Amino acid sequence: MGKFNKSGKKGMPELNTSSLPDLIFTLLFFFMIITTMREVTLKVQFKAPQATELEKLEKKSLVTFIYVGKPLQQYQAKMGGETRIQLNDKFEDVSAVQDYIYQERENMKEEDKPFMQVSLKVDRDTKMGIVTEVKQALRQAYALNINYSATRRE
Repeated sequence: MGKFNKSGKKGMPELNTSSLPDLIFTLLFFFMIITTMREVTLKVQFKAPQATELEKLEKKSLVTFIYVGKPLQQYQAKMGGETRIQLNDKFEDVSAVQDYIYQERENMKEEDKPFMQVSLKVDRDTKMGIVTEVKQALRQAYALNINYSATRRE
């Protein structure tokens, strides 16, 4: 009959770390896929108008957004209650729209420049006078592909 010898010192086996890089990269890819980058901090009031004929934008990387509306409550002390134009994260005048479009066009790839779209996100209570001024500035910047953001009328 065999004897069991307990006199040998056996410790904990070392942890196998060969699959650790795979786990790290899997987590990295997971967070890269589910994370969305912040586009713009909205500083104007925006309630989208309702429409019946809507189309979904195909390639959002080609779309430049211009927000038009009254400033939010925390900005009204500094900016007033008048309707304002927001380009990226700044309030601007209509005169800055043309330079903004040129700058956005320069940041695009050469083959994507002809397909650039400008989406106007205009509050439903905004007067058409400022929208017409923005459209005139877009026309001068040769940004002729314009659409309006809206929600579906139910």
